[in-house]
Amino acid sequence: MSAADRARVTFRRDCWRMLAVGVLESAGHTFLLLIAVLHFQAGAVPKALIAAGGSVGLLCSPVAVSLVTRWRWPATLGASRLLWIGAAACVVAAAVNHLWVFVPACVLAMTVGSAIVPLMTQVYQDNYPGESRGKLYARTFSLRIVGAMLFAWAGGRFLDARPDRHTVLLLVFAAAFAVAAVAIGGIPSQPLHDSGAAHPLHALKYVRTDRVFRHTLIVWMFMGFANLMMLPMRVEYLGNPKHGLALSAASIGLLTGVIPNFARLIMNPVWGWLFDRMNFFGLRFTLNMGFALGIAAFFTSDTWPGLITGAVIYGISNAGGDVAWGLWVTKIAAPERVADYMSVHTFLTGIRGVLAPLIGFQLLQHFAPTALGWFSAALIAVATLMLIPEIRRTVGLRRGQLLTEEVTD
Repeated sequence: MSAADRARVTFRRDCWRMLAVGVLESAGHTFLLLIAVLHFQAGAVPKALIAAGGSVGLLCSPVAVSLVTRWRWPATLGASRLLWIGAAACVVAAAVNHLWVFVPACVLAMTVGSAIVPLMTQVYQDNYPGESRGKLYARTFSLRIVGAMLFAWAGGRFLDARPDRHTVLLLVFAAAFAVAAVAIGGIPSQPLHDSGAAHPLHALKYVRTDRVFRHTLIVWMFMGFANLMMLPMRVEYLGNPKHGLALSAASIGLLTGVIPNFARLIMNPVWGWLFDRMNFFGLRFTLNMGFALGIAAFFTSDTWPGLITGAVIYGISNAGGDVAWGLWVTKIAAPERVADYMSVHTFLTGIRGVLAPLIGFQLLQHFAPTALGWFSAALIAVATLMLIPEIRRTVGLRRGQLLTEEVTD
């Protein structure tokens, strides 16, 4: 298959996958938590576990990369098989109406859904041309946003009308996993490069040897922790009566799904274009400022104009974060090492993603959401200031040189 044909097939099938992943995104960010709160009256620990499910998958992603490499599977075959596990977990959650079946099933489903990220990044590296990788990725990601936005609206209305039929949503999520698995299974790919390493975390050596990689990971740790701590807090802040709002499921879906995803949809192609052309650290600086403003605006307001403003700013920033988070290692890693670099990035994202909701929900027992919003904005400000030395170092470099000079100690 020629390079052009490979890119075309990848793009077409990834469009179907992204639509399904949009439905699953709304599940992880909104509806699984809503079911836990409204149907099971879950406490802080079950809610935090569900919120951390996707991050557990990122934490486990080096294991997924290691096993797929060892078994010599094509990357998309490994990703497809993991997604079938997610479909089965959702069916189990729908079949057994008990909190402590629902929670581990949800965690497993979200885990396998995000564990495939480094595998797909390697596929994008191999199948998309470098000069248009950001643009192609952003176009397919737009369909993910459409899927998340539409299902956030439809799912919220369904839960308001039939709160006792949450199992229907779980079966829809199972179907979405199945669609994504079939779509990925037809994308051309090859076995990952085998370094002969004996353990899944062998790629952590690049944190020691690659200075730019190390510095960027530290910046992302501060920013990501703040963002991931507040992301599930949106549903809690809007839905729990003790915080004073107690909005309906449809309103929560509107503010956490429809409005921010509409902003993401509008801005996603712009950020994809900028990723291919703009200084990466300048791009990340701009995105961080947007995340800080969006979180502060959302959690310091109890009125619809303020909540909508925060949701819009967050959605605009999230559109750029989608592209930057998913592709940035392609600008620094050797082509055959993209999956390894991405597995380190997702592993560290998983660590903060597991810890951040747990810490956030515990802090919520002692502090108001407004205080936590300001604290998160301050953490993101620290991360933003840490980018300034790299912006100064790389200004004026051609985009192909951006992360390939002075990267080692």
